[in-house]
Amino acid sequence: MKRTDTASRIIMASPETLYQAHLDPTAIAAWRPPKGMSCRIYAFNPQEGGTYRMAFIYDDKEQAHGKTTEHEDVFTGRFLELIPNKKIVEVVSFESADPAFAGEIKFSTTFTAVASGTEVDVIAENVPPGIKREDHQAGMDSSLQNLAEFTE
Repeated sequence: MKRTDTASRIIMASPETLYQAHLDPTAIAAWRPPKGMSCRIYAFNPQEGGTYRMAFIYDDKEQAHGKTTEHEDVFTGRFLELIPNKKIVEVVSFESADPAFAGEIKFSTTFTAVASGTEVDVIAENVPPGIKREDHQAGMDSSLQNLAEFTE
């Protein structure tokens, strides 16, 4: 059964700065991969209906357990909705032969201005059962930490 995972963080940056960090491939490569991974972007078209393809590569090859290859998680995405400085909705699919990782994950990211910066909320719907809840939570939290470090 597929599930919904969430993550949230207040970041000391404007909604505009955070929104742009989600649409710039250089920024994405810097902050989106969770700790212990790096990012390679193959294609990136940041507009409604636009698609992208990228890979997260495990830094520690001894501990790697990639979804696509032993050392990589390759995935494609599509932007469903872009509301400037407020919300991004995208769907992501892993390239994997393992049916436990099949299907589209719908990510909705919202940016809400608060007194100390911006609250960034991420909702991941239809998470495949092959992705352990605790691993996904750690990954989303790590990406938000990276985003904070990148933008603050």
